[in-house]
Amino acid sequence: MVDPKPTKNAAEQLSEEEVSAFLVRHPNFLAEHSELLGLLTPPSHRQGDNVVDMQHFMLNRLQADLQRVTGQQRDLISTSRSNLSSQQRVHGAVLALIAATSFEQLIQAVTTDLSVLLDVDVVTLCIESSDRFARPPMVGIQLLSPGEVDTLLGRDRDVLLEDEVAGDPAIFGSGAGLVHSEALLRLAVANAPPGMLALGSRRLGKFKAGQGTELLSFLARTLEITISQWLAP
Repeated sequence: MVDPKPTKNAAEQLSEEEVSAFLVRHPNFLAEHSELLGLLTPPSHRQGDNVVDMQHFMLNRLQADLQRVTGQQRDLISTSRSNLSSQQRVHGAVLALIAATSFEQLIQAVTTDLSVLLDVDVVTLCIESSDRFARPPMVGIQLLSPGEVDTLLGRDRDVLLEDEVAGDPAIFGSGAGLVHSEALLRLAVANAPPGMLALGSRRLGKFKAGQGTELLSFLARTLEITISQWLAP
């Protein structure tokens, strides 16, 4: 018995005319399936009527892909450097907090040293007080009305970043005029009224929604623990 001839697969059965007709009906086919360009044998460079320069087409696409990848690499490097710098700044701030040898020195570190260490212009410690006419016990401390921390941050949020604001004197005191971007961090100190650490910068976009908040949250938690230790009997 003679074995039947093997049948051609669907691709081999297509004629050149059918392939040409398909491409005419779908002019964007190669643009949408650019991975096929690597499988094609491009013609040599020619010019003339009705001649498609496939090499030129592939070269343009490769150049566009290279520019896109280069741009992504540049953005990644920039973001990595920025994250590393932020990490180093927050670590330095945390060391300054835990190195304080008195409660007064801790408050001074918060309201003075942190602005330099974190590269911001104003840092204040805000505490809710039931006495609206009370005077802040120390420079750099701002008194808020009861419930105002939740009003500013929202009940379910511990960090608020805003890239373009007018500084609020109730939060930043006399330094409010310098503030155009802010980070507000909730402080929940044991046996103490609700509070907030406020960071203000004159640079628009210094803090912005979508920015990572893990480092700032770590700073706030460290400050909570440090204050609690100093207030403990």
